[in-house]
Amino acid sequence: MTFEQRSALPASARTVFFVSDGTGITAETFGHSVLTQFDLRFRQIRLPFIDTLDKAHEAARKINEVAAADGQRPIIFSTLVKTELSSVIRQCNGMHMDLIQTFVAPLEQELGVKSTHTIGRSHNIVDSEEYKNRIEAINFSLAHDDGQSHKNLTSADVILVGVSRSGKTPTSLYLAMQYGIKAANYPLIPDDFERGKLPSSLYEYKSKIFGLSITPERLSEIRNERRAGSKYAAIENCRYEVNEAEMMMKREGIRWLSSTTKSIEEIATTILQEIKPDRREY
Repeated sequence: MTFEQRSALPASARTVFFVSDGTGITAETFGHSVLTQFDLRFRQIRLPFIDTLDKAHEAARKINEVAAADGQRPIIFSTLVKTELSSVIRQCNGMHMDLIQTFVAPLEQELGVKSTHTIGRSHNIVDSEEYKNRIEAINFSLAHDDGQSHKNLTSADVILVGVSRSGKTPTSLYLAMQYGIKAANYPLIPDDFERGKLPSSLYEYKSKIFGLSITPERLSEIRNERRAGSKYAAIENCRYEVNEAEMMMKREGIRWLSSTTKSIEEIATTILQEIKPDRREY
């Protein structure tokens, strides 16, 4: 959310800033985890790429303006690495939580090594290998979306199956972008249910298969957004497909879960626990 978008939010919401010398994703992810513990509304403003003193002072100006306009201190989640930049933000009229400095000093003591205090270091570490793996995984997932290709399935880390619109594509892409997991996905369709079997091309990779299901009611809602009033979206058809898909997964011994009330993050974490691709290093 930009600084300018702030005015469109409810007046009762507390303002939260995510300040970073990089993209701000780390600060925002951590901040969201903390803020969800409170049943309150928050205005959220990301201030990324604060990597010079001029930018730090400009960020401080914006934070102080909001504090004056709101009549209360904003909450600030910061991942600024350089001490001189962090010091500028610390002087703002806000409740400041420094996610870097809080952990760096204790780790320096524990590890017996001084931090490099280098901006963007986390990105440089992974650019050569992990970044490349994520790009390859994204390309793989796109090429193997919705059963488009049977090629190179030996390279897949996981193959997701489930009825159409049960969450396979977003889960595949999330696994690829966040973890470099090569995920293919295949829809289970009426032809599969009539045969009572998985698509034949998947059997030799059965150990990699993970299933997603969904309640018929939610599935009908999602499908109606796409093709309103169609047989595809009819509740009776959704009940039939979901029931057949779940029976097939149970019969075939496929691990599966319902995506109805779970976030993409929760689904992905469960899949990672099941397939255990232990290959992440820092």
